[in-house]
Amino acid sequence: MSTKISNWPAATPMWVDLGVGDPAAAKAFYMDLFGWEFVSGGQESGDYQLAQLRGRAVAGIGPQQDPGMPTAWTTFLASDDVGVTARKISAAGGQLLAPPSDVTESGRMALAADNGGAIFGVWQAGTHIGAERVNEHGALCWNELHTRDYAAARSFYSQVFDVSYQDLTEESLVYSTVRRPLDGREVAGVHHDTGLSDHAPNHWMTWFASDYVEGTATRAVELGAILLGPVEESTLGRMVVVRAPQGEVFGVIDAPRTND
Repeated sequence: MSTKISNWPAATPMWVDLGVGDPAAAKAFYMDLFGWEFVSGGQESGDYQLAQLRGRAVAGIGPQQDPGMPTAWTTFLASDDVGVTARKISAAGGQLLAPPSDVTESGRMALAADNGGAIFGVWQAGTHIGAERVNEHGALCWNELHTRDYAAARSFYSQVFDVSYQDLTEESLVYSTVRRPLDGREVAGVHHDTGLSDHAPNHWMTWFASDYVEGTATRAVELGAILLGPVEESTLGRMVVVRAPQGEVFGVIDAPRTND
């Protein structure tokens, strides 16, 4: 388990948030499932809610800004300068969906789609550094890109964030981990997902840690969620993929716990 009190290094997935049609119902679901508590950002934030575990921020939930968009967890990547990152996104073939803007004193952000259409956020920390508790039950522990355009996606993120990759490809899995430029630490994954349906977009997937995956999966179903497959073993631990009652998909895994 780990707590964080300083800014996350550039290129690190450091925050996830969820825009939903019924924020109150989403809060109730995740409070029960993971034990989250919520602190409101107030009216100036559009009633954005900070989810916390034992007093430290782990995720955000707010009203859906575009009812035409699917409900999904959005992964934010750290940047030392959102303006510079935004220009690199455009130069690398991505699209800015929301240009760089200040979020009160909390930080500066942009929303973008990569060159394969996968949506992600960029965050330059002010008073809000992002996740303050990670790699423990109910907290963020991994983010990975699911893409049909594996080589193009790797090229995009290396151009924008100066990351490198560690190839973990096996016989039936084309996968690499993303190494951030500061120290080469593996902080995310890129999965060549050949199982994506015709209607499913390339996307970033959020994984939350659980001390008891079976119990978390069972409780999720009791709360109205759907499991997209059985609980199963992987090389990283027991895992399951969940579709929550309002449609957002996330993973739950009993992964080995590391710092940061």
